[in-house]
Amino acid sequence: MMNRVVLVGRLTKDPDLRYTPNGVPVATFSLAVNRPFSNQQGEKETDFINCVVWRRPAENVANYLKKGSLAGVDGRVQTRNYEGQDGKRVYVTEVLAESVQFLEPKSSSGGGGRSDNDHFGAPPREPQGSPYGNSNQNQRSNQNQNQQQNKGFTKVDEDPFAGNGQIDISDDDLPF
Repeated sequence: MMNRVVLVGRLTKDPDLRYTPNGVPVATFSLAVNRPFSNQQGEKETDFINCVVWRRPAENVANYLKKGSLAGVDGRVQTRNYEGQDGKRVYVTEVLAESVQFLEPKSSSGGGGRSDNDHFGAPPREPQGSPYGNSNQNQRSNQNQNQQQNKGFTKVDEDPFAGNGQIDISDDDLPF
């Protein structure tokens, strides 16, 4: 079975940060997500989706996002229920965010985000003394080795459009 949700939308209001009695941070927010098609009147419709994020990512969402911020959410759909004030069962469906990406720079007019493609909620780092070693140090070492192997090779060398922005293509090379 699979339960996976990926959303991109704008916050409808500032995130609401709260703490459980044990001191665990939890933030709730709502995303306005445009539908990819128009209705019969030719108008785009929007879904308003409630999201919940826990712990450190919750604090980051509350600190760096605000109403109008563009955000990406990766998580799962969850339904919970509780007894309302009138004694009836109330059911709530929401997205439990495992990762929230800030899709705009903080200075952007749309609002919020820390910088392009920053995200919080990634898997925790390996603890010190892990049998797998220090993964961050290994990544830096691999990057340094790659840079040394690619001396004299630049991104311009990779880009066939780098010169004047045009390339010659014969009609025989076209697939249609």
